[in-house]
Amino acid sequence: MDTAVDTLVKPFIDASEMWVPDGDRLVHAGGNYGDLTEFRSQSEQESFAKGEGLPGKAWAEGRPVVLKEFDGSYFKRTEAAKAAGLTAAVAIPVFDGSTLKAVLVVLCSDSEDRIGAIEIWENRDDLLMLDDGYYGAAKQFEWVSQHTHFPPGQGLPGGVWASDTPILMRDLGSGYKFIRAESAGKAGLTTGLGLPIPAPGKTTYVLTLLSALGTPIAHRFEIWDARPSKVGQDKAAVLADGICAREGALWSDETQAERRVKAWEGLVGKVLGSGLPVVERGGAGTHGYETFVGLPIYREGQVSRVVAWYC
Repeated sequence: MDTAVDTLVKPFIDASEMWVPDGDRLVHAGGNYGDLTEFRSQSEQESFAKGEGLPGKAWAEGRPVVLKEFDGSYFKRTEAAKAAGLTAAVAIPVFDGSTLKAVLVVLCSDSEDRIGAIEIWENRDDLLMLDDGYYGAAKQFEWVSQHTHFPPGQGLPGGVWASDTPILMRDLGSGYKFIRAESAGKAGLTTGLGLPIPAPGKTTYVLTLLSALGTPIAHRFEIWDARPSKVGQDKAAVLADGICAREGALWSDETQAERRVKAWEGLVGKVLGSGLPVVERGGAGTHGYETFVGLPIYREGQVSRVVAWYC
């Protein structure tokens, strides 16, 4: 019997890849490109100096970077991306203090029915303002976002800023906590994941991933808490929140049985143990989905949270 997930065949993100420092360059360290074999082949042979290409720019600037058009830009793989139908990308650096651990890059393509949002919010004069974002065909929602700002604690970006922790928000179109609910509902956006992006400077950055049912960023989201105050002295993480299009809520309240993973146990444990993003295609740890993406968030020299999504 088909499930709702089986009918969702147009993911918002087409490819995900990881780049890690090797001396003075970033080298390819894994990714999922689906059937984009030529683009994958070129990417696996590529490397970037600091400030070079999209991953190198995120490294040099110490911040997430959105690139909505490759032609005439600093993107190094423009011809291969064009042949693959890719049109936009977002680079998300992973910093431990001032040390770059990795850069996660997600790549997207445009179409009239591609709806979603990957947003970067930046603290300017004690308000979070939209630094940049990629929205696919959700042009009205993009306009609303460009004219919206958030004080600490307000909306999804402001809530992440105030709590300094990832937040998963459901029912965006009807939720009173989501400030842009009306425009989100019109765009078909249903689920939002917000997470802090630590950066070497004093500027606060918040990344939001807003997913629609028809072209989802992910079918399943998870937030894992790895703080010693939560898990003790063991290198482990407990599931703090999660939602799945197939299974519904993965977490309900504090009375349910604790879901816990140790370092190197499963894919979340691999993120925790390595301290690096993990992009995995297929296999037991992906819960039957095509792709797993896990992103560590550092605080005070250690991984404090792991955010995961399954496409």
